[in-house]
Order: sequence, then structure tokens, then C-alpha cells
Amino acid sequence: MPDSPPVSPDVRLAPYPPMSAPPSPPPGPVTVPMSRLLRTASPSVQFRAMKAFWPKAAAEPGWATVPYASRQGLHLLLMQDGDGQWPGGMLTVPAALSLEGVGTIPAYRRLLELGWDPESPALSATKRLLFRLLAEDDDPSFLAEMMPTEWDEDLIKRGRLLLREAAAAALAQAGYESDPRLRGAARRMVERVMPFLKSPLAQKPWIRLGNQHVLPADVMAPSFHLLVMLGYMPHFRSEHYEFMDRLFPYLSQPWPRQQPVQQVGPHLLEQPHLVLGDLLPTRNAMDADMASSLGWLEVMARIGYLKKHDGWGKLLDRLLDDRDRKHVWTPPRSVVMPERVPVWSWPLLPLSDPTFGEPTNSAFSADVTFRLALIAQLCGREIELA
Repeated sequence: MPDSPPVSPDVRLAPYPPMSAPPSPPPGPVTVPMSRLLRTASPSVQFRAMKAFWPKAAAEPGWATVPYASRQGLHLLLMQDGDGQWPGGMLTVPAALSLEGVGTIPAYRRLLELGWDPESPALSATKRLLFRLLAEDDDPSFLAEMMPTEWDEDLIKRGRLLLREAAAAALAQAGYESDPRLRGAARRMVERVMPFLKSPLAQKPWIRLGNQHVLPADVMAPSFHLLVMLGYMPHFRSEHYEFMDRLFPYLSQPWPRQQPVQQVGPHLLEQPHLVLGDLLPTRNAMDADMASSLGWLEVMARIGYLKKHDGWGKLLDRLLDDRDRKHVWTPPRSVVMPERVPVWSWPLLPLSDPTFGEPTNSAFSADVTFRLALIAQLCGREIELA
């Protein structure tokens, strides 16, 4: 048999194609300790859990009045003025476990979180004011605590813009997405932010002014209020898909180290309501403010971004792993409940009525247990009741 021809030294064998990593298994179901929540949680947490995870049972007549047994809900009602406002102004938030001095918009959203009907008499009075705030005007009579000591058109314009966005978020959460007044305000908000997301300023928005880096006046970054509004307006999101496509990479970029200080006319003002990137890049950032962390994860889940972002999904899994054998969240030592939280996330916690002398973290266990299950459900995870 003739010998095989010699192989030329220039001939290189083709390498094997790289093996692709096997797809990760889908996340398992999330167990909700419903029986425990119904025994130990506050009326509002019970109602919210039933409505989210057992809606057929929650539709029974007896459940409609359950959230109105909340002590803090009744406290907020007694603090409300006859015109639907609260004495604290518009956006003032008190300490985390206090209600004294709360502003109108945070109080309205807290009552919604407690499960109150948006059409109840107390919330209906506030609703009329919130729709008035959506108007594109610079009327200073609504600025309340944000009214400048001296007449300043730049500060008045900035205050009205902030109130407009906060009112839109509250009305969207109340379920008024189909109202043309809210849809018009939402469209104008998107049109104002879209040029910023398209511009190079979205990656490098800073200018040097003196010895600090600040945001120039023409930076129209999205606000937390805008994100909350989008979370409760699914039809509006689908109509503005280009904006949503550009928003995701912006929210995924690293949050800069500089504090959000912006040039507003001749003033340099802190802008804590502006979003400059990823709020939750690490576990440490999440543990530093549980209310804001849960708020961020819930909004990202409602918008549909949490499933697309591996980092946020892993943080949610870690929080679920912090639950005990009975599926109740127990805070690790690294979790901190700050004394004060931002305006946009203050309404989320606590929904329970903390008992005097009870540790703060323990008072939030039922709240966080419910909220984690809700976020998982919004992500499409299967829910099992126990």
C-alpha cells in the first residue's frame, strides 16, 4: 500500500470550535409565606400580599376595608388639611420612622403603598391638586417649601419642573395612565430628556467650575420621579420604545463619584433627584439604603430592565437568600436602615406599624419579605404560596 503523502509544514489543522457555555437554568420559584404574613403582618401588608399573589381571594368584599385599619394610614389622614394637602409642604420627608412634617406628594404615595383606594375621599382631594401641578407653567404659588426667599425665575422654574415630575409619578402609581393630562405631561418629560440621552453629555455631563465639577444648566438627566412614572405606565412605555432602548444603557453605566450639583442660573444647587447611572453597582450600595434599593429593583422590574441586567438580578437573588427557612427576610448585619431616605423612595417603607421599642430591622421584615416576592413576580418568576 503506498505511503500517505507527507503533510506540508505550512498546513495548520483547524482548531475545534470553542464550546459555548451551557445556558443557565431558569431561576426557581419564589415561596411567599402567606400564612405567616396573614398572622403577623400589618393590615396593609396583608392586603397588598393578597392582592398581588392571591387576587381572587382579595376580591372578596371583606378585604376591601382591610388597609384602612393601618394606624399610620389613619395618622396621615388626621394630618391632612381640608384642601387635600399636608402641612409639610410638597416634597418634605421626615425621618424614616416618623410621619411628622411629611409633604403632600410623599404622603399621597405612602397611602397608595398602604393599599388605599385612589378614589377614596382623602386621596381624591389630593388628586385634583396633583393634576393641577402637571400644567406647564411657572406659577410660584404651588412651590410651598421650595419657594425662594427672593424672587428668582430660575429657581421658580426649577421648582415647578421638580413638582411636575413628582406629581406625574404619584398619579401614574394611582393608576391614571389613560388620563390625557398625565400622558401629555409624560410625553413632554420624555421629549425633554431624549436629546440628553442622544448626546455625548449622557456619558460625560460634567464641567469644571472653580474647584469642583458640576452639571451644566442644559443637562436634562432623567429623575427618579420619571423612572417611577414609567414603571406604572406600560402602554406609554411601549409607545416610546426608542426612549426606553436608550434609557437602559444609561442606567447601566457607573454612577459618578461627584455629587449631582447643577448650575441653575447663578446658583449651584444639589440635585439629589437626578439619576446619573447605576444606583446599585454592589452589595454594599444595596445594604446602605434598603428602601431605595428595593425601590430601584421594583422600578427596574416594572420597566423590564431587571431581567436584562445580570448585576441587579444577582442582588435580588442575594436578598432572597437572606430569608430564613420559613421564607421570611431577616436582615444581615451589613444592612443599614438610614435615618432619612430620598423623597422618591420614602413611601415604600415601612408599611407595617412598628411597635415601640421594636428594633428597626425587625419591624421591616414583613415589609421586605412582601416586597421581594413582588419584585420577583414582576420579573416573571413563579410564585408559590406557603
